Amino acid sequence: MDRIHHDGVLIVGAGLAGLSAALSAAPRKVLLLTGAPLNQGCSSAWAQGGMAAALSVGDTPELHAADTIAAGAGLVDPVMAALLAREGPAAVRRLAELGAPFDRTAEGGFAQSLEAAHSRPRIARVKGDQAGREIMEAVVRAVLSSRHVEVRAGARLRGLLQDAEGRISGVVVVQNGRPLEITAPAVLLATGGIGGLYGVTTTPAELQGEGLALAALAGAMIGDPEFVQFHPTAIDIGRDPAPLATEALRGEGAKLINTSGHAFMAGYHADAELAPRDVVARAIHAEIAAGRGAFLDAREAVGSHFPQEFPAVFAACLSGGVDPRIQPIPVAPACHYHMGGIVTDEHGTAALPGLFAAGECASTGVHGANRLASNSLLEAAVFGVRAGISAAAEAQPGPRALRRLVTPELPPAALQTLRAAMSREAGVVRDAAGLDRLLSEIDRLETAHGRAAPLVAARLVAAAALERREGRGGHFRADHPERQAAQRTFITLPEGAPASQAA
Repeated sequence: MDRIHHDGVLIVGAGLAGLSAALSAAPRKVLLLTGAPLNQGCSSAWAQGGMAAALSVGDTPELHAADTIAAGAGLVDPVMAALLAREGPAAVRRLAELGAPFDRTAEGGFAQSLEAAHSRPRIARVKGDQAGREIMEAVVRAVLSSRHVEVRAGARLRGLLQDAEGRISGVVVVQNGRPLEITAPAVLLATGGIGGLYGVTTTPAELQGEGLALAALAGAMIGDPEFVQFHPTAIDIGRDPAPLATEALRGEGAKLINTSGHAFMAGYHADAELAPRDVVARAIHAEIAAGRGAFLDAREAVGSHFPQEFPAVFAACLSGGVDPRIQPIPVAPACHYHMGGIVTDEHGTAALPGLFAAGECASTGVHGANRLASNSLLEAAVFGVRAGISAAAEAQPGPRALRRLVTPELPPAALQTLRAAMSREAGVVRDAAGLDRLLSEIDRLETAHGRAAPLVAARLVAAAALERREGRGGHFRADHPERQAAQRTFITLPEGAPASQAA
């Protein structure tokens, strides 16, 4: 196997977190690895709603932090939430300076909209529902014009390199069909979430938790893996991944109705359509399970303005034979975001020396049990910058022997079996019997195919979900619906066997 050395920061993943880290690591040299071409295959480019930040009169970082903490159902780290909210406005302005064309008011300020569980309109949008794509295009341009960043597209992560003392000293990738070892003093994982582990997801199906799984196998601490956010309003037109009907539609006044035309959300929560995402997702799940169906009715709230105000949603609906100007949009919950991940501090530093993480694959503590809407791009921008600065300061260790930690591939048929089982047993509503069945299925797949990264990531979710005997945020146990004492989950995999400790 060929081996090369990079004397700088090695970043795996090219979403907003990875690109932000690459820019902030200057003047240190950066090697950025991505399996897909830039601006493809990452959730950041698919984000519709925008970025939450206290940018308007009457709003403050303190109010933003309070909303973040409230949405997180008792598990948000208040220090990290305050940091995120405090640095949020500067992050949005920094992206605007790079060329992200945020919507503006007549006075030139940031136009901001309201989304669920926010006490103020604070979502900075781009062309209605184009935030992720437009922000990413601006950041990609900045990265490609930066002399300190080298990009290698088509490099798929397969493993980590680790010395006898536990330091992460590089990665194993497959490029052009050949394995390649790349060593570096600092490895920063920005590999995204786990949407591809679920049969119904709004994220790129390629995101299967490889970074999370490999870090766990190397001995990193994993936080809160059971907490998976299901977006309430994926457009139910049979596509994989499912297109998204942004939360901003409900902020504009769109209503959730069933087949009889009844607006049902008021019967589930006082905030109706603007209730927290987990509440709305369970309500839609219940309506569908009862045979009443679920639809997002934006005919009155948006109507003829759909093509101009929400072009991505409009195009997705038309592709499925639905005209949202005159028809309610069929919706269903879909895996959307993973609150769990590799535990890091405020600088993106993980528990293993040499390892950093940022974005959805990291667990900073800012999301708790249920991420507040439009805090995802914000976290990627704020903590991506912090992780890049921290990784750039990492010194080169001396020569040492390295072991290769590589996982086998999971065949496509086995992956589809896993995805179906995850959606069925670890979805919006869970119980012990279903989670036991899921763990048995993972056991069977591991016996047949080895300890593939998607199976490791799925086991982390399922085992922690079985252990957490309560309903909290994105994790709802039908057999234990009431909340217990608030405590986060922290998991390590010593010698390959799950071990859990709570704090």
